[in-house]
Order: sequence, then C-alpha cells, then structure tokens
Amino acid sequence: MKFIYQQMLAFLSIIIILSGTLAMVFFHLTKEMTYENAWQQMQGYAYTLRKEALKLTTDKAGKTIIVLNVSQLKATEKLLSAQHTHFTIYTSRTDVLYPDNSVIRENRSISKADWKKLTAGNVVKRKQDFRPRKSKSEVDGSDVKITDIYAPCFDYQGNLVAVIKVGEDLSNITQNLQIIRRNVVLTVAFAILVGVILSIIIAHFLTKKIARLRNATDLVAAGNFDVHLDTNGDSELDKLTLDFNSMVQSLRESNEEIKRQEERRRQFFADAAHEMRTPLTTINGLLEGLAYDAIPEESKEKSIELMRNETKRLIRLVNENLDYEKIRSGQIELSKTEFDVVQVLNNIIKQLRNKAEQVGDKFELYTPDKLMVYADYDRLVQIIFNITQNAIQFTENGVISISAEKGNEETIIRISDNGIGMNEEQLRNIWERYYKADPSRKNTKYGESGLGLSIVHQLMQLHQGSVTVESKEGKGTTFTLRFPNKNKLSKI
Repeated sequence: MKFIYQQMLAFLSIIIILSGTLAMVFFHLTKEMTYENAWQQMQGYAYTLRKEALKLTTDKAGKTIIVLNVSQLKATEKLLSAQHTHFTIYTSRTDVLYPDNSVIRENRSISKADWKKLTAGNVVKRKQDFRPRKSKSEVDGSDVKITDIYAPCFDYQGNLVAVIKVGEDLSNITQNLQIIRRNVVLTVAFAILVGVILSIIIAHFLTKKIARLRNATDLVAAGNFDVHLDTNGDSELDKLTLDFNSMVQSLRESNEEIKRQEERRRQFFADAAHEMRTPLTTINGLLEGLAYDAIPEESKEKSIELMRNETKRLIRLVNENLDYEKIRSGQIELSKTEFDVVQVLNNIIKQLRNKAEQVGDKFELYTPDKLMVYADYDRLVQIIFNITQNAIQFTENGVISISAEKGNEETIIRISDNGIGMNEEQLRNIWERYYKADPSRKNTKYGESGLGLSIVHQLMQLHQGSVTVESKEGKGTTFTLRFPNKNKLSKI
C-alpha cells in the first residue's frame, strides 16, 4: 500500500474514532440531561399540586386527613394533556387516592425499596415505567411507557402520608432524542467527510515532501552531490531534510577528498615511477658496465657506492608507503616506555648534521640536562627525524632550532627553522597523504613521497598527543609536539 493511502487511513481512523467517541458521549449526556430536565419539571408539578390541590387536616382523634381538590387536579391534568402528563396520588404502597381505583384497575403498586426511599424524604426517579391505558384513543395495549417521579408528602409530625406520582409519556422524550440522534449522525458524517478531505490534503502534502526527498536521493545515488533541499519548518520531515542536506554535503566533501587523494596518488605514482626509474637506470647501467668490464678499476668502488645509495633511496620510498599503510590501518602497536628525550635529540642531530651542512644549515639545541618522555622510542625517533629532515629540505644557509621542555603533565618538543615557510593553503594540507608543500622539490634527496608529515600526524595520534605547526612565508616554520605523561594518560 502506498504511503499516501496509509496516511489517509491513519488520519481518517483517528477522525472516525474521535467523532464516534464524542458522538456517543454527547448523546449520552444529552439523554441524561433530557431526562433530568423532564424530572425537574415533573418535580415542580408535584410540589405545585402539593401546595394547590392537596390539603392536610386532622380529625378530633388527631389522625391526618387528606383533602383533595379534584377539580384542580383534573384542570391541571387537562392543561398538561398536550405533554401527556398524568398524576397519581398514593396513600400507601398499594392504595391510590387519585384517580379512583375503578379507573386505574391495573395500576402497579410502589415497591418496598422505593417506599423506603420515599419515607427517608428522597424523590424517586425512574426512566421507564408503565401506566394503564385510560381511553380507547390511546395506543392499543394494556400499558403505556412513561417516565415518572415519586414525590413524598409529609404531615406536620414528619410522617409520610401521601406520594404524588407525576408521569410523562416517553414518546415526547423519544422524539427529542431521535432528533438529537439524527443531528449527531449528520454531524459525524460531515466530520468524516471533512476528515477524508483533510486526510487527502495532509497526506498529499507529506507525500510530496517524501517524493521530493526520494528524487533527491536518486540524484545522489546517481553521483550528483550538488543537491540541496530547502526547508521552511521545524517538523520531523524538515529535520530529516536537514539531515539529508548534511549527509549530501559530507558525501560531496568526501567525494572531493577522494578525487583530491586520487589525483595526489596518481601524482605520487608518477613521481615514484620517475624517482625509481632514475636509480634503477643508474644501477642497471653500472651493473652492465661491471658485467662487461667497461668501468675502469679505479672507478669500480665509486660505482658500487653509487649503487648502494640508489638502492637505499628505493628502499626508503617503499618503506615510507608501507609504514603509512600500517599506521593508518592500525597494524602498528606502540611499546611505550619512559626515557631521556635529550639523548635522542642529540643522536638525531649527529645523524643529520652532514646533510644539514651540505645546504649550509646548522643546528641549535635548547634542552635541560635530562628530560623524560613517555613514548615509543623507535616511533619518537621517526617523528623527530621526519620533521627535522623536512626542515633541512626547506631551509638553506639557515638555522634549525630544536628545544624540549616539561609542560603540564606533558613533554613539549619544538623544531623550528627560518626557511621558506608556508602559506595558509599549504598549512591546511601538509598532513594529507602525498601532499608536497613545494612540488618543485620533488626530486630532492629527502621527502620524495610526500608521506613524511602524514606519518608524523598518524604517529602522534597513536601516542594520544598532538602536533601543531606555525609558519609564515619567508619567515620559517615551527612544529610543536606534545607527548602526554603516563599519569595524564591514565586519567583519560
């Protein structure tokens, strides 16, 4: 079943249930009010008769005597004949004072329970009772359905001496209730009709929004990530539309990132192929020269050293890619210990001093005599080594400054240079894979792959530390590494 029909049935069911329930409650209350009004009216008649047509006197023995004004009773009964109102006066449960027994031969007596209530001073009300047929003009049958009340009459001593029964044919009330019932049915039918129309309108409105969302989803599934749906409300569908727009934006950004990464991957492979082709060509040429004894004896040692350097270069290219993939996929587990980072910094400076001097750079080290750091020894060396090589690559005839200090439950290491620096776009992208801040240096001896800083970023995340960078073009760059202490990590 289509969603629009489900919505229509849901709305219509609610309207029918509510209308039906309200109609039953309304009819029940109206019925009760109709009976209550009739009883109050009849009770008023009873008290009027008690005052105008029924007199209580006492004889010499002190016995209460009831004196009826029969003409008054008949006149009142005649006056109310249009309402089919009748009077009966009891002097006991079974004795009737008015009308006489010859006329009301089949009259029913008052029950013991009702008589007990009357003795207590209560008015007895009954929705349905019967009275004998009094004339041939009435409907055939022995009894006529009525609704009636019994009103007690007491003498001056508080004794129950008479009961006035006022009855009215149910035909009047039944007719009124039928009219009310017909009006209620018409109202419910009208409400259902309006409900059907409203259900169609609301269901169409909701379905239209869903159809728009579905069409947009089809466009996204087809690869169109420029879809945007406008919203002008705060309903659940509007919130769903906002979530859809957020999803499409994320997909668009992811798609753009994938394209950017793919472009860098292609560029990397092109660069890697170029970088590998050159040493492989060199190694192959030297091997052929050695094989055919075309290299002079005094040049053989230099040729072997050149092949060794080119081989190391190839190994470095492969290892950087393998390291990045292992780190990214979580295959590397850190073995953290506490050790002196000052000694590590001194060792790295010794290893890279020759490379720095080749481009006219010099090192400056600012550290205390001893400073403990909690990290994986090999990976920390790899982090600092990569950043320092990066500083050498982009600095000529400059100074590379390395400092270390104790922070708030952390060890802080800073590596600064006064090289070419970076602009804002380069700062945003330096952690991305295959990105090179200076593509013109893709053939330099260090940083061929564009993976060095990406590896640094991943390794710092594994250490639950942070790495930040500040740089200005022509002013230089500063990398700040923060390694949390063991106590701090235990609180996280």
